[in-house]
Amino acid sequence: MKLLVVEDEARIAAFLEKGLTQHGYAVEWASTGAEALHLGAVADVALMILDLKLPDLDGLEVLAALRERGVMVPVLILSARADVADRVRGLDLGADDYLAKPFAFEELLARVRARLRPGPAAGAGVLLAGGIYLDVLTREVTAAGRTVSLSDREFSLLRAFVSHPRRILSRRELLAMAWDMDFDPRTNLVDVYVGYLRRKLGEAAIETVRGAGYRLRTDGWIRPAAAAT
Repeated sequence: MKLLVVEDEARIAAFLEKGLTQHGYAVEWASTGAEALHLGAVADVALMILDLKLPDLDGLEVLAALRERGVMVPVLILSARADVADRVRGLDLGADDYLAKPFAFEELLARVRARLRPGPAAGAGVLLAGGIYLDVLTREVTAAGRTVSLSDREFSLLRAFVSHPRRILSRRELLAMAWDMDFDPRTNLVDVYVGYLRRKLGEAAIETVRGAGYRLRTDGWIRPAAAAT
């Protein structure tokens, strides 16, 4: 399991990397906010440990940008800024936990374990992919942190995409998955509803793979249109 440590002080980063590695975690290090934004979006990271004092960007700016882009990697802020205002703002921006420096390494480990422990959101009732959160039970959908209102058919089609992230789905498969319908080469039902989803999620949300079908983008850059809510 890979952790991303975002820390500009090499001594602290080395301490964290050594301790976390000894406890079985793979560790990647970013020393700037720009690196954190890139690695947080593209690397296979289970948790980010984020310092707030970075040489180029404030850590809270990094956190806000990640959440705006739909990157929902868990974030544990580890910072010498321990005042209540910073803690509240960090949590409001989407941080999952906040630990002040100086800290006990055993407490950091416990908080990491707690953040990585499967919870209700990992259950079958919730699907997550590409910045999209889809609750099967409540039929709530959010994309890049914004609520999106979908019709029943739109919801069923999006559920098919989110259930199979990164996979190219043919029109035949989508008809069967979304609406339990047999394929009819004369129907353009899938194409029509893909168009509806694009208008609500953003034109780039669903990729057309010529001659094969469609694929949900999962690079964390889905931005719902302003009229989606």
